[in-house]
Amino acid sequence: MVTRLRGVFAPVLTPFNQQLEPDPQRFVAHCRWLVEQGVGLAIFGTNSESASLSVNERLRLTDALLEAGIPASCMMPGTGACSIHDATTLTRHAVSNGAAGVLMLPPFFFKGVSEDGLFAYYAEVIERVADPRLAVYLYHIPQMTQVPITLSLIERLLARYPGVVAGAKDSSGDWPNSKAMIDAFSSSGFGVFPASESFLSRSLQIGGAGCVSATVNVNPGGIQALYEGWNGPQGQALQQAADAVRGIFQSVPMIPAMKRTVADFSGDDDWTLVRPPLTAMDETAAGKLRDALRNVSFDMPGYPSSSKLSGAKA
Repeated sequence: MVTRLRGVFAPVLTPFNQQLEPDPQRFVAHCRWLVEQGVGLAIFGTNSESASLSVNERLRLTDALLEAGIPASCMMPGTGACSIHDATTLTRHAVSNGAAGVLMLPPFFFKGVSEDGLFAYYAEVIERVADPRLAVYLYHIPQMTQVPITLSLIERLLARYPGVVAGAKDSSGDWPNSKAMIDAFSSSGFGVFPASESFLSRSLQIGGAGCVSATVNVNPGGIQALYEGWNGPQGQALQQAADAVRGIFQSVPMIPAMKRTVADFSGDDDWTLVRPPLTAMDETAAGKLRDALRNVSFDMPGYPSSSKLSGAKA
């Protein structure tokens, strides 16, 4: 029986070194801090710069987490790819190592493809992996892929693979679409995760599963507190506080901004590095970001400093 995921997940930022190679030590330290804050790890999501990572790089980073003792049960690795072979390789590796679920983009190069084609893609990967532990979370981000995950596609996949297709991440930013997914499928255990904590309270109220949000990378404690207390006496205040932080990062290019913020709190300038075609945040924009975060009393309590990291084992 597949365990259905619930809660708050970070699409984990990927640190690079000066040669623009993934840095496993910083990656492990960041993931460990996130887990200590009570959230899960959606490694290799959009904000992980996953489209800029090779299959082998993703496998090596996953292995680094496992070797460091980060539990696979808190991971939802992104395994979608344009190639069925690549998607199968990544998915099989995740499942065989105990990942609780995989987050699977549709093949995103060809546009205007049919629903039959998308169904065949997911079916091919599921059947090649052929593992009863597999839990697939469909990744709907049409503004990037231009290949939407429709309600009718979800319905077809659930009918064919009811024990495998476990949920969806809705990164459309369109609350009515998230609500439609929840209303249509949550009663069957299908877990819908909006991609912003700004939708978290209203999502949980109607049966949503949590959120997979970029800003969990920098505000895990605040968003986890909201997940736990959204319907309590502090629920509105928690939602407003999370929204304030989200609004700041959402107003600028989010990946460079989050990496700059991690660099500031860790004292590690290499955290600012992004892989082309992305570019790092310039100093003027970084100063404005710091001021905005200071105005909402933003903090990253317990984040490992560069001095601690240099003496730590990955």
